Order: sequence, then C-alpha cells, then structure tokens
Amino acid sequence: MKCYSLMLLSLIASIQFSYSQSINSNAMKNVTEFKVTIPQSDVDDLKARLKNVRWPGEAQGSEWAFGTSEAYLKKLVNYWATTYDWRKQEVALNKYPQYIAEVDGIKIHFQYIKGNSKNSKPLILTHGWPDSYYRFHKIIPLLTTGEQSFDLVIPSIPGFGFSERKSVTSEVVADIWKKLMTENLGYSKFYAAGGDVGMGVTKALASKYPDVVAGVHFTDLGYPMGQEDPSTMSEDEKRFAQFVQQWWYSEGAYAMVQATKPQSLAYALNDSPVGLAAWIISFGAAGASPDILENAFGGKDEMLTNIMIYWFTQTIATSMRMYKEDAVAQWGGSQPLKKTNVPAGVSVFPREAQFPKEWAERFVNVVSYTKMKEGGHFAALEVPAVFADELRNFFFSLK
Repeated sequence: MKCYSLMLLSLIASIQFSYSQSINSNAMKNVTEFKVTIPQSDVDDLKARLKNVRWPGEAQGSEWAFGTSEAYLKKLVNYWATTYDWRKQEVALNKYPQYIAEVDGIKIHFQYIKGNSKNSKPLILTHGWPDSYYRFHKIIPLLTTGEQSFDLVIPSIPGFGFSERKSVTSEVVADIWKKLMTENLGYSKFYAAGGDVGMGVTKALASKYPDVVAGVHFTDLGYPMGQEDPSTMSEDEKRFAQFVQQWWYSEGAYAMVQATKPQSLAYALNDSPVGLAAWIISFGAAGASPDILENAFGGKDEMLTNIMIYWFTQTIATSMRMYKEDAVAQWGGSQPLKKTNVPAGVSVFPREAQFPKEWAERFVNVVSYTKMKEGGHFAALEVPAVFADELRNFFFSLK
C-alpha cells in the first residue's frame, strides 16, 4: 500500500509538472499568477450573518410562486452554515492555473489550461449572470485531454468574481478578450463560446474581429425586444417573440431592475448573503422546476460556491451594473453589431428559450444548429459531458 501511495504521489507530481511546463512554454506577456485565498475573518463574518437572518415570512402555500421559497432557503442556509466547506471548495478552485492580466487598464482574472495535444485549439469561454467563470469547471478535464483538445482560457468578466470591480459593456469586454488572446497569450487566431451575457460578448467578438476569431458557439442568441419588423419575421420567430413576451412579464424582473436601478438593489445584496442567494437562485434557475433546481446549477455545493464567489469578491453590484451599461449603449443610439460571417454553432438546450434557426441566422453565420435532449441554462454544469461534446464536435468540424 505504501509503495502504491508513493507511485501515486509521483504520478500526481509529474502531472502537475507537465501542466507547469506546458503553460510556461507559451510566452505570456504582462501576466501574473493568481490563487484564490479568502481571509478567515471573511469566512467567520459570513457564518455570523448566516446565523442572524431576519426572515421576512412568506404567503401561505405560495412555495415558489412569489420568488425563492423561504422554506427551501431556510434548509439551504442551515446546510450552508453547518455543512458546506468553503476551504474544500477553495482548494478545488485552485486546481487549475489562474492568472491576472491588465488589459486596457482593467485587471482581468482568468484560468488558462493548455490541452495535451499538439493540435489543441485555443478557445475562450465566457460566462454570464448570475454565474461566474466557475460555470465551466466541470468541462475543463473533458476539453483539455485527448486528440481533440483545447487550450482553454476562462476569464471572469470585468465586474465579476476575481476580475477588477469595473462595469463595462459587452462590446468592451469583447475588445478586452481579443487583446488578452492575441497580445497577452500570443494567439493569432482563436475560437470563442458563450451563453447569456457571454453570448453578447462572443457575438461582438465575431462581429468586430472576424480576422482572428475562427469560429463561435452559442446556447442562446438574444430575444425579440419589439424592435423587429414583424413583416420580416417567420411564423416560428413570431411564436418565439410571443413566448419571450410572456416570459418577460413572469420572469424578467431581474433584467428590468438591473438595467434601470441596479444600485438600489446592490445595497441589500452586498450586505446579506441570504438575500444574495435568494436573488441568484430565483432568476438563475428560471425554467428549472424546484425538484431539479440544484442540479441546474450542477449541485448544491456548486450552487453555493458560485454564490460565495459573488459574496467574497463583493461583485454583485458591478455585475448587475453591466446590464445598465449595455442598456444605455443599446438605447442610446449605438450602432448595432453587423452580422458576422464567422462560422457559428448553436446548441439549444430544452430549458432555454426555444429560438428557431431563423432567429439565430439574423445575427450569425449558422453552420450547425442542434436541438438538445437534456440540460438548461447552465449546461456546462448540469450536463458537462454533453456540452463538451457539442463544443468539440463543432469546433473540430471547421476547416
């Protein structure tokens, strides 16, 4: 047994050394190493807040109809305060190499994991709201091994997680990503994928930088907002628009608040971890029934770890403010992005809004459109193997 243990330790050491070697082999500029290290005083403060919650009460029998269920949240908070282990999660967050790069005066946090194949493709993955770079942690080992592997770059959007607390538009994020990939990491061409807020960033990348973006992948492509000429819409698009309108009235409160008065809400969410959790769970799980709520986030611990990233970095305010930045740009007369000719793959998961292919073709050059059989908004967390296969099959199909 001791001999086996020594062999195992030796193997682990060699794997860690090979990761270090492969990372260092690519010349990075103006980049420093980073590790997640949260002071114990912050952990203690959180636990104290979890034990002193002023519960508002809920309407009898309301369950989830009025928002996040108090009965559910009380059970979750008890687990959070007594069982959930942040230090264990912190070790897991530090499993893969992380860095900080300053791009256009903004400090950007990102994971960078090189694939083990000589034919690995550089791929930048962009998260959304209310998730974080942690959205992709389950697919890292799936996409960095084998003959069809990727050099993965997984950044935190400015104003989110461990990046600088500065809110910018999706187009500005695209500008930063382009410089990060080409100037800081030295790639002449790369691929990009994203959903939710990450969709807007990825679409902007393809539209503005078709000379360096070789292919893009999406799980959503925005929603009709009343600006489209109905005479140009197919019947499927019109049905999609009707669905979105109904969804907006029942589930869209978060976007309206964050695009208009994000600061008013930020005081409460930055001060109360339970309030933060209630807000994130309520809108992050839209479309997921209560019985699959935690799985929609990848599991109970994964759901809490995502919330903890917002809590410890105090980035809920700046993350919500991005909605305001994008809204001001959109309604303030900025020119809409041109449709891109960059090859695009689209995967529509069943618990996302079911937009037709014609809608996607308004914005991107759709060469692959697939209706998936399982998964939701956080497909990379919920069905990681399925999502990883979609990315691999699409990007390696491109010439």
